[in-house]
Amino acid sequence: MLVLVLVLVLVLPGLTIHAAPAEQTLVVCSPGSPGSTDEAQPRMDAFAAAVSAKASTSLAAVYEPTENGGVTRLKAAGVGLVSLPFFLAHEEELGLHARLQAVSKERPALERWAVVAQKGRVKAVDGLAGFTVVSNVAYAPAFVRGVILGGFGALPADAKLKQSTAVLSSLRKAADGDAIAVVLDGPGETSLASLPFATKLEVVTHSPPAPVGLVVTIDARIPAKTWSAIERALLGLASSEALGGIQIDRFAPLDEKALDAARKAFADASR
Repeated sequence: MLVLVLVLVLVLPGLTIHAAPAEQTLVVCSPGSPGSTDEAQPRMDAFAAAVSAKASTSLAAVYEPTENGGVTRLKAAGVGLVSLPFFLAHEEELGLHARLQAVSKERPALERWAVVAQKGRVKAVDGLAGFTVVSNVAYAPAFVRGVILGGFGALPADAKLKQSTAVLSSLRKAADGDAIAVVLDGPGETSLASLPFATKLEVVTHSPPAPVGLVVTIDARIPAKTWSAIERALLGLASSEALGGIQIDRFAPLDEKALDAARKAFADASR
């Protein structure tokens, strides 16, 4: 009798069976940032659990520290949290749609990157001739050339960009007189004064204010209703323990003007 009932349920016209909603995966990708996927997973799990509870939907989260790995994971995901350089480098390729911006703990909503060199050595952009510009976001050269340095001028042809997370040793070399300039994010610039050789260094230029990280959806993989629930949940997590674990204070509405300015600077430097 049970078999017959099941058969009737499956074939009777007009009867709809609703499947459980599919779990969404949020990919966190910020190439050049510290930590591995495995090391970050407990914090990712706590973050996903907090969002899932508020959104009444099933969400998983994974951290990907590499650019290529982030591209691969996002090709199969519906939502992500990515750094601004990664977003600008892969917006069109991956069909990324910026939805919200992430605000770091104890930081302003928009950040500025700083370029630091030996004090008195670089007066204008041509002073960077023959220099190596060290940055943890040099994997996106147009970001460094356009967004960070665009207002300072065109980087001399013989200047080189170097992808590196060895910020402290690079700053020390710059202070000692090596032809090195170092790109720092907002927190990095704030900590500059604490270095014992800080008086030998100076900021030679700043980028315009821009978002640090962006929540994105990918193509149209995530249903509008599901995204709306996740968006409300993210906005409602301000100053929570789950966000603190990933060094974020809150998510905020997107500053479209600042993002468009960064897009234009990136595009101009890509030509």
